[in-house]
Amino acid sequence: MSDANREPFSLPPLPWSESALSPVISKNTIEFHYGKHHAAYVKNLNGLVAGTDMADMPLEELVRSVYGDSSKQGVFNNAGQVWNHTFYWNSLTPTPTQPSQALLDKINESFGGMEEFQSQFKKAAAGQFGSGWAWLTLDGGKLAIETTPNAVTPMAEGRTCLLTVDVWEHAYYLDYQNRRPDYLQAVVEKLLNWRFASDQLGAA
Repeated sequence: MSDANREPFSLPPLPWSESALSPVISKNTIEFHYGKHHAAYVKNLNGLVAGTDMADMPLEELVRSVYGDSSKQGVFNNAGQVWNHTFYWNSLTPTPTQPSQALLDKINESFGGMEEFQSQFKKAAAGQFGSGWAWLTLDGGKLAIETTPNAVTPMAEGRTCLLTVDVWEHAYYLDYQNRRPDYLQAVVEKLLNWRFASDQLGAA
């Protein structure tokens, strides 16, 4: 494909195989979630920015630049979802990890320990009404748990994201049906990538 015809945004590869997170998240779910939903956001975004200056922006810059602009809501929805999903895949790992000492210290300071963080995070994510995301963020040097609706990301508002969990129904419905709390318990306790979160903290 020539440079003139190359699409500006592409579907990044998964950091693990489609079956790697099973049985917590099945291969069937990943095939639909990554191969259909995430891929569709990339395709839609490329169609929306084709022939515009937005096609030349890095994805993160694009998300921030169109956030809150009602005339570019479609671009934000798709760009945000491309970024959010890529961040979500990296927030998960089939191999158990531990937070760095710096991150563990902040978890203890902000939440009173890992167990309390997990409890608060699962509660916040379960309580997000409708589609959206739960995040562990860094804001002003302190950790916080946030939830956002639809394609919204704290990154667009200048905060540092460390981890996220997708609570759109397509993230869990094939495996857990309407049991969002069961999905959250399994993901938070078994799949969170603390090495990735530690890297985000170190780069902040």
